[in-house]
Amino acid sequence: MKEKLLLHVCCAPCSIYVINQLLEKFELTVYFFNPNIFPEEEYWQRLAEIKNFCQGRNINYLEEEYRPKSWLNFIKGYENEKERGLRCDLCFLFRLNKSAEYAKFNDFDWFSTTLTMGRQKNSFQVMQAGRKAEDRYRVKFWDQDFKKNFGVQISDWLAKKLGLYRQEYCGCVFSKKI
Repeated sequence: MKEKLLLHVCCAPCSIYVINQLLEKFELTVYFFNPNIFPEEEYWQRLAEIKNFCQGRNINYLEEEYRPKSWLNFIKGYENEKERGLRCDLCFLFRLNKSAEYAKFNDFDWFSTTLTMGRQKNSFQVMQAGRKAEDRYRVKFWDQDFKKNFGVQISDWLAKKLGLYRQEYCGCVFSKKI
């Protein structure tokens, strides 16, 4: 029997390669928790894409309530940080803490994230946040840098082949300004 892994996802294009990789190893559940995504229409667009992808392949899927004010309160004071700065550290920690908490209290063996796939994201920062969440919630973090071994290129190719919506920025209001 495979161990259970909760995979935090940010969007369909970054997720499809990762999902395919992890389905071979784990009983996988996709978890959408992204209160940082702005504007709200963008949030619903990304949610619909990943939800349709999962439903079309019978992949377990969960979504949390969209509460952007909780995220804004968490990063308050760091709004003017540059991309890949402390604001991003906090954002990763916020989302991965929630993922680890859910994994812990719902009997998952592992949790992971697709955030390492993001072109604008520093995988080391993401994995640091994941390890902190692992320590806090005592659930194992699968800390793979999915960008490696042509992960981004394969994911791009798959997304294009499947006609998935591709966003032009990370997701938060501050990254949209770039």
